[in-house]
Amino acid sequence: MTDLNQLDKSNFRQFILDTPSQFKIGMSLAKNIKVEGSFSSVAVSGMGGSALPANLLRTYCNSLFKNHPQYKPFEIYINRFYSLPPEAQSKNALNFIASYSGNTEETLASLEEVRKLKLSFIGFSSGGKVETLCKEYGMPHIKLPIPYLNYQPRMGTGYFFGAMFKILANHGLVPDLTADILSKADKFNEFMPEYEKKGKELAEELQGKTPVIYASPKYKPVAMIWKIKINENAKTPAFWNFFPELNHNEMVGFTNPQGKFFIIMLRDKEDNPRNLKRYTATSDLLKQNGIDSKIIEMDGVDIFSKMFLSISLSDWTSYYLALEYGQDPTPVDLVEKLKTILAS
Repeated sequence: MTDLNQLDKSNFRQFILDTPSQFKIGMSLAKNIKVEGSFSSVAVSGMGGSALPANLLRTYCNSLFKNHPQYKPFEIYINRFYSLPPEAQSKNALNFIASYSGNTEETLASLEEVRKLKLSFIGFSSGGKVETLCKEYGMPHIKLPIPYLNYQPRMGTGYFFGAMFKILANHGLVPDLTADILSKADKFNEFMPEYEKKGKELAEELQGKTPVIYASPKYKPVAMIWKIKINENAKTPAFWNFFPELNHNEMVGFTNPQGKFFIIMLRDKEDNPRNLKRYTATSDLLKQNGIDSKIIEMDGVDIFSKMFLSISLSDWTSYYLALEYGQDPTPVDLVEKLKTILAS
């Protein structure tokens, strides 16, 4: 491995260390943000790192209704395209327009459609056209911080999540669990030294292989984020799927693998007992075909903690895998080159 300081030119390691503090900042930014209207669903338009928080927000909110029956379940729709899906076009849908840079072309197109349909929306960005248009249209805007030069949207999930959740609470869609969330987030700092060590060790196991991340249906968003962090930080292919669906199709593909794969299985001890049995059984079957795998037990006392602690481990793993490959984890050059091509 090349010297860390030579490769990590933007101090990406510090980006990771700062992630637990983001929730407090995000909630503070949205403290008094509310729009008029009664809403029965939420639609989040965003791409890449600006869309990741919405998947996690949906999983977390769905976990609250059982213990808080006074709150009516609602759907959070996620739009990763230029135009709005039908679900986002209802007057009862509160639209979130999320673009860290504020200039994501797909998201801007959705913003204009929301405006054309005269729907309520709130913008989330560090500036750019999203901020400008929110001011022009008289709609609320959450200005996200850029704490460091070359800061990457995929590392700002806590800002988005904290702000979005606080807005949902402001509208009475979820209980205001600010104190509980911030207490749990603060404890994430205690895991950092251990997770950095585990991430470094896991990166050594992954070196030279294509990672595939598996989880339960509940934690599909976490598996997807692992995949994305490996793509963007380590600059290498990675894929994801979930139990039990993968046992009915994808698993068969390893009968005749065309490359070296390493399967990471994120296991929640509170999962369905039948589903839990699939982890070890699948690992054993894959081993017979020469496929390495590792079952990682998800730490945490609840869904919020399990999601974000696992993502923290993905940050460290992808960070050290980048260094193993001699890559600076911060830039995403291929994305920038594509934007240049599209702009021309």
